Amino acid sequence: MMEKWVILAIIICAGFLAYYVKALSKSGAVAAIIVGAAVMLGFSVKGLFLLGAFFVSSSLWSEYKSSVKKRIEEKLAKGATRDWQQVAANGGAAAFFSIMNFFQPDVSWLVAFSVSLASANSDTWASEVGSLSKKNPLYIRTFKPVEKGTSGAISILGTIASIAGALLIAVFSFLLFHLHIFLAFVIFLFGFFGNVIDTLFGAFYQQLYKCGQCGIETERRFHCQKETKRIKGYNYIDNDMVNFLSGFIAALFAMVVNFFWIKFN
Repeated sequence: MMEKWVILAIIICAGFLAYYVKALSKSGAVAAIIVGAAVMLGFSVKGLFLLGAFFVSSSLWSEYKSSVKKRIEEKLAKGATRDWQQVAANGGAAAFFSIMNFFQPDVSWLVAFSVSLASANSDTWASEVGSLSKKNPLYIRTFKPVEKGTSGAISILGTIASIAGALLIAVFSFLLFHLHIFLAFVIFLFGFFGNVIDTLFGAFYQQLYKCGQCGIETERRFHCQKETKRIKGYNYIDNDMVNFLSGFIAALFAMVVNFFWIKFN
């Protein structure tokens, strides 16, 4: 019991540290502590290590050559400092599957938990590393070059990074939880698939606005201190919602594959 309180204290300290180094906002730090506590309940220290692998690696890529990404941030709804919505978008599904495993332990929840993190890691690496590509990405609706930072666009560098991001979480899952090699492959495959879903949703359903002042197309509802005009997408389908849905859907698909694999083995 004492050990859990010590771990919880470490989670709280980590949240405050992330806020101190501006990786998280105040609300983001609180949300991260809640997600961390849920993961501790469901998957103990091993789950926290996996969550940490996502958060630390993604934060490092966010900070890498951040000065080069300043222009791109104008197109994005938010900057590198994550708020509670971004934390929930990337860690909410993982927290949910952790709580489910706490009440009803099963390998299916572990697979879903790992896939949700692999998807978030894949998407973040794709965005942060892909934005450093020398060439502009291709928009999947037209396959024409668009500005870097455009949701629904892909690049060779971003795709390689997304594969590496999903692979990192799959390898850590395999080593930490001693999973069957097939399940590790499922985590990798559907982690990357989550990024594919994210790209599709970003291209076809995510909101996009245009600033009437400077003319930039952005995910922000306000730009140049004025309200922007929506030119694409649906209500409530912003980048945070797309991130959450892509990871959650990919995790559900992985659970189905795991179910049939167990049934026929």
